[in-house]
Amino acid sequence: MRSHQSPRCRSPSAPRPLLPRASSGWAGEGAKAMALWALLSPGVLVRTGHTVLTWGITLVLFLHDTELRQWEEQGELFLPLTFLLLVLGSLLLYLAVSLMDPGYVTAQPQSQEEPKEEQTAMVPQAIPLRRCRYCLVLQPLRARHCRDCRRCVRRYDHHCPWMENCVGERNHPLFVAYLALQLVVLLWGLYLAWSGLRFFQPWGLWLRSTGLLFATFLLLSFFSLVVSLLLASHLYLVASNTTTWEFISSHRIAYLRQRTSNPFDRGLTRNLAHFFCGWPSGPWETLWAEEEEEGSSQAV
Repeated sequence: MRSHQSPRCRSPSAPRPLLPRASSGWAGEGAKAMALWALLSPGVLVRTGHTVLTWGITLVLFLHDTELRQWEEQGELFLPLTFLLLVLGSLLLYLAVSLMDPGYVTAQPQSQEEPKEEQTAMVPQAIPLRRCRYCLVLQPLRARHCRDCRRCVRRYDHHCPWMENCVGERNHPLFVAYLALQLVVLLWGLYLAWSGLRFFQPWGLWLRSTGLLFATFLLLSFFSLVVSLLLASHLYLVASNTTTWEFISSHRIAYLRQRTSNPFDRGLTRNLAHFFCGWPSGPWETLWAEEEEEGSSQAV
């Protein structure tokens, strides 16, 4: 007789059926976790906080009895609209600087990694081409690796935690423009907050009516001081064609350690023209070599 085996009774060596639903469920959970992590990244939190704080301060200035509100009640809308446009412009500049590429050094093809003969003749042997020990790319002169961004940045200035981005060759001019516009907005907002403060009132009534406006005034005072110092320091560095990293750590940088002066300084006019307009253009190695030749000729 032929024995019939029940379909439920399977051999122990028989393969188990695949479970596509479970695997797709795990993949979906992983995608949700990655999306949540992207939303909670430091860059998103910092930029969201800056945007909320900017519009929150603007709303406080409009709701209290400041000159801004008086102009609005009198139907004089030119100055309130101008103030709003300046606030919006500063916010857009902030987002542009914080989101754009600061000048990351890209990986070069294998055929271009070895220095050419003209490069070897142009660049002094005291400053050899460097390879980053973190991302393993060839670093041009004045580039530095940022541990926060995990990339090498051309003409590295600093990593700005306020923007959660580096300030480098590409976004440094926009960063200076943002500081200038932001300072105008802060000083105007400081004046508007001061115009709404009334000190000849009982303490309890004053605290309820203008306490939030006074806190806004203190916050604007602090931000105005910080932005003023930042703008002044960056304008000084731009005028001398140096960076924050080079100014602070010149004793640690190979191409500045044995120099008494800045080899990239070409005078105020040419420094400003190169920074804001990109003229005259050219690799920093060329300027360094020209300064080296001038120094050696003067020594002879």
